[in-house]
Amino acid sequence: QVQLVESGGGLVQPGGSLRLSCAASGDTFSTYAMAWFRQTPGKEREFVGGISSSGFTSYADSVKARFTISRDNAKNSVYLQMNSLKPEDTAVYYCATKRGLLSTTLYRYDYWGQGTQVTVSS
Repeated sequence: QVQLVESGGGLVQPGGSLRLSCAASGDTFSTYAMAWFRQTPGKEREFVGGISSSGFTSYADSVKARFTISRDNAKNSVYLQMNSLKPEDTAVYYCATKRGLLSTTLYRYDYWGQGTQVTVSS
C-alpha cells in the first residue's frame, strides 16, 4: 500500500510559476513510476507528465518546455515545476504511482493522491 500527499497548489497569475510536491509513503518509492495528471470539471483526467524509476521523463505536448518533473528518492518525493503558466493550466492536479514502467494511461495507476488545486488567473 502506498499513500500519496500533494501540496503546493494555489492561485498564480498568467506567466507565473508554481512547484507541486508529492510525498509518498508505505513502500519502496524508488522502484515506482510516478506521474502527474490533471482534471477540470466535466473532463476526463489527463496525463501531464511522469518520471520512471530510472529517471526517464515524459510530458504531454501541452506542457512540454514549460513543466519539469523530478524525483528525490531519498525524500520519497516527486515534484512538478510549472513555469509560464496559462489559464488553461487551471485544474486539480493529482499525483499517481504504479509499479513497473511509466505509462500515460490513467487506469494503469494503482495509487492516487487527493489532488491539489492550481488556478491561473489575473
